[in-house]
Amino acid sequence: MSEESEKRLLIVEDDAVLARTLARSFERRGYQVHIADDPDGLDELLAVARPNHAVVDLKLGTKSGLPCVRTLHEFDPEMRIVVLTGYASIATAIEAIKLGASHYLPKPANTDDIEAAFGRVEGDVETPINGPAISLKAWERERINDTLAETGFNISETARRLGMHRRTLARKLSKRPSR
Repeated sequence: MSEESEKRLLIVEDDAVLARTLARSFERRGYQVHIADDPDGLDELLAVARPNHAVVDLKLGTKSGLPCVRTLHEFDPEMRIVVLTGYASIATAIEAIKLGASHYLPKPANTDDIEAAFGRVEGDVETPINGPAISLKAWERERINDTLAETGFNISETARRLGMHRRTLARKLSKRPSR
């Protein structure tokens, strides 16, 4: 297999179980996989792994995955980068795309979803513009997630900006998002 046709994947994910599961699944599909659980040291790993595909978690512990997206895109503007997140919001999706992500998927996403996202080069003009009305809880969750991203996932600063107690915010974040 020539270097151009090799499928080299970098997974930037702090959940070790998810990272290993994705790695095994992509390896079965012929990808060479490298895993990073933290954005630190990404430049050194890029020099060794030379990926042409990447999966980046939006929230890496207390850090944002958005700087990783920028670093990966600067390393190779042709790299297919998919951002995965359990904290999906319009603001973070827009920023991820601006920074070089090819696609943005909410968790849970499986290997099929991610690989399909790698293959999507252009937007879909058939995407419906009239989605279901957003619930108050979903709107609140999106506002919290937007503010979290703005503050670099700093809980205390996010609570201050939203005008709520830090414990109240922590309790809201520990609840599963409503659909």
